This record gives sequence, structure tokens and C-alpha cells, in this order.
Amino acid sequence: MTLKNAEVISILNDLIQTCEDGAHGFKTAAEAVKNPEAKALFASRLPKIELGERELNAEVRRLGGDPDKSGTVGGAMHRGWINLKSAVTGKNEETIVMECERGEEHATHVYEDAMQKDLPAETRTIIERQYRGVVENLERVRALSKDSGSRPAGTSAASVESSTPSPDLRPPA
Repeated sequence: MTLKNAEVISILNDLIQTCEDGAHGFKTAAEAVKNPEAKALFASRLPKIELGERELNAEVRRLGGDPDKSGTVGGAMHRGWINLKSAVTGKNEETIVMECERGEEHATHVYEDAMQKDLPAETRTIIERQYRGVVENLERVRALSKDSGSRPAGTSAASVESSTPSPDLRPPA
């Protein structure tokens, strides 16, 4: 039995908050890192996350609800952790990338939880497509993390943006 609109709206609002948290995290990371590949990755994924958030907002409105803009407590802690770690470690890029990876893992779980629900078909299609974008974000951040953790300082990693861009939206992290 498909969930009632109020329940679906609540799930979508959780996803909106996850997108908002991820957009803020990627923006913070893009501003904090010096590595051009990391900066490019975070900056290039940010518009996709923001587009995903707008799409979820529209779906909430279509279902007769109001999008929630408060951000999750976990997301606020995630943002605070990036900011604190950046300040304490002198913007240690490896730590920032690792925190972004953790944020994307969290986003993946939020989307997986949503997909376990009995959602209306149109809503499920949006969430499944965005989930693929979250997974892509996670894979790209993990690749960046592996590249930055395994190469000597001052050398360049292969671009993580070289793969074919996907139409998937995200919310990331």
C-alpha cells in the first residue's frame, strides 16, 4: 500500500535536507582545498546537488506540502566538523576529502532508506535517479581520496572528472 502524502512529504523533506547539507559540504570543501582536481570535483558536483534539491522541492509542492529548509542535525554536525577540521588542521585536504566521503556515505544511506518505502511511482523514479547521482558522487570522492592518499605530495592525480558526465541528479552529502 502506497504511503499517504504526508508520509511521502516527510521522506522527501529528509532528502531535501540531505541535499542541502551535501551542497553546503561540497561548497565548503571546494573553498577549502587547494588541489585543483578536488576543487573541480566539488565545484562540478555542486550544481547537480542543487538541481536535485530543487527537483525534490517541486515534488513536495506537487504533493501539496511545504519543503522543509532546516537541514538535518547530522548534516549540521557534518558541516561543523568540516569547518572545525579545516581550522584545526590548517585545511588538511586529505581530512576534508575523507569527511566528504563520509557525508556521501550518509547520503547514500538516506536515499537507500527512502527507496525501501512504498512510494508513488513518480516519486520513486525521482529518488532512484537521484540515488544514482549520490552513488556517483561517492565513487568520485572515493577515487579522489585514493589518489590523494597514495600519491606523493605535489604530484597530480588523474582527473576524476574524466568519466562521462551523467544526467543523474543528487542530492551528494
